[in-house]
Amino acid sequence: MTTAETSYAPTAADASVADLLRRLGDGDPTAWEEIVGRYGELVSATVRTFRLQDADKLDATQTTWLYLAEHAHQIRHPERLGGWLVTTTRRTCLRIVNSSKHRVDLFDPVVDTVADPFADPEQRIINADSTRRLWNFVSELSPRRKTLIRVLFTEHSRSYTEVARLAGIPAGGIGPTRARALAQLRGKLEEHGLGPAAW
Repeated sequence: MTTAETSYAPTAADASVADLLRRLGDGDPTAWEEIVGRYGELVSATVRTFRLQDADKLDATQTTWLYLAEHAHQIRHPERLGGWLVTTTRRTCLRIVNSSKHRVDLFDPVVDTVADPFADPEQRIINADSTRRLWNFVSELSPRRKTLIRVLFTEHSRSYTEVARLAGIPAGGIGPTRARALAQLRGKLEEHGLGPAAW
């Protein structure tokens, strides 16, 4: 063994993309950090080429990384990961753009479906007004978040697969997108004095 061979110790930066993808698929967090370090700016730059709202930019970026996490073992040409990420990011952004342009609000909530039938008339008016105000706040969300909330919180129960199709996001992105949407709604409620303290 030569001196060069004995003194050389591979580091994360030296790891091949194929090895990083294999380790990523096995849940190795250091592999994830290395891949994001290498390709994070490429994904962000691709997202910036589309005119998206800040919330949708974040969704597009996270959805791209989610796709990678789900398909790390299936990438046939690891040396072309940069191209794969650009293509995946573009497709994700285009889905967001197209869904915001062509989506029809098919899920308008019906106030009567959430009104308490046993409440007195005055309370029913208050409840109906509160419901209208809440859905007005929902209508101010980004297109993806607004549609997801409307699909999830209507009287019709749907499978995650159907919810994902209607909202235009992968099934794995439903939870994170819902969490961000609800956090934004809580902020709006508190901003208008309708948070838990007002109840």
